[in-house]
Amino acid sequence: MSLVFVFGSNTSGRHGKGAALAARRYHGAVYGVAKGMTGNSYALPTCNDYFQPLSLDLIKDEVEDFLGFAAVNPQLGFQVTRIGCGLAYYKDEDIAPMFRQAPQFNVFFDEKWRPFLGNGYDYWGSF
Repeated sequence: MSLVFVFGSNTSGRHGKGAALAARRYHGAVYGVAKGMTGNSYALPTCNDYFQPLSLDLIKDEVEDFLGFAAVNPQLGFQVTRIGCGLAYYKDEDIAPMFRQAPQFNVFFDEKWRPFLGNGYDYWGSF
C-alpha cells in the first residue's frame, strides 16, 4: 500500500510552512496546487489565499471530498496530519470529528485525534 501524506493547504497552493512545506519537500506536493493529490500527497484546503482560516463548513466540505477520494482508492493509505490545527488555528476537537466517516482500512490519523475518533482507526505519532 502506497502511503499518501494528507495536509492542510491554502487556496493558492503556496506550500510554505508546516505540514504543507513538508508535503512539498518530501512528498511531491506541487506548489500552486491547492487541492487533491500530487506526488505522494493530498492537499486539503483549510485557509484562503490570504492565509485566513476557511469556515468550518467549507473545511467540512473539503474533508467530505477527501473521504470520497479515499474510499474509491483502497490501494492507497492516507496519513492525515492534524489539518486545520496549525496555521488555520482551529482546535483538534473542531476538525477531528469531521473524519468520523473515514474508511477504517486506509485512513490513518495523528495519535492526538484518538480522543475524538476512538479506537476504530489506526494512529501514528504526532507530526
